[in-house]
Amino acid sequence: MSEKDNILHQQTSESGPSSGSEPPYDLIRDCIAQNRVAQKKLYDRYAPLLYGMVKRYVYNTGQADEILNDAFYKILTGLSGYTSKGSFEGWMRRIVINTITDNFRKYIKKEPAYKVEIETTDVHVEGDVMGKMGYKELLQLVHGLPDTQRAVFNLFVFEQLSHKEISEHLGINENNCRWHLNDARRRLKEKITSM
Repeated sequence: MSEKDNILHQQTSESGPSSGSEPPYDLIRDCIAQNRVAQKKLYDRYAPLLYGMVKRYVYNTGQADEILNDAFYKILTGLSGYTSKGSFEGWMRRIVINTITDNFRKYIKKEPAYKVEIETTDVHVEGDVMGKMGYKELLQLVHGLPDTQRAVFNLFVFEQLSHKEISEHLGINENNCRWHLNDARRRLKEKITSM
């Protein structure tokens, strides 16, 4: 048994055969060996979760499918690099986020760096308005944001990345990142309060 197999086997043994969302050791091993049945099982198990993540960023179904396929290609071809430190799902989520941001970088217009420091402001929306909205309605509002604002908003709110990390992912200035987040919040507040 190789060192990689030992690490995977220890992790699986410690957490039980398949606790929570962690895949069994045998499934990962078979995927690394390029067993198509195992790869299909891994895809079927995690595609719905990861596709939901992609759809927060991209509302075009064709583009979302393409990003998911690119991400799974990276997951399956990079599986031997998974070190078993941290959760497997977290490892895959990082790959998906990187794939999404790579895609966004292709389309984000090169913007001039804002010279002024931008103050961040919290936007307050009445709780009863938010309580009446469903997930799909909120997602539709987020999808209505311009591409860069939608990407920055999702990365900041859902992935909890810092402005520095977001600016590195998207290839934009940190001040621009702050501006996009503030403008996204302002636009969402306007849309929600007008409902």
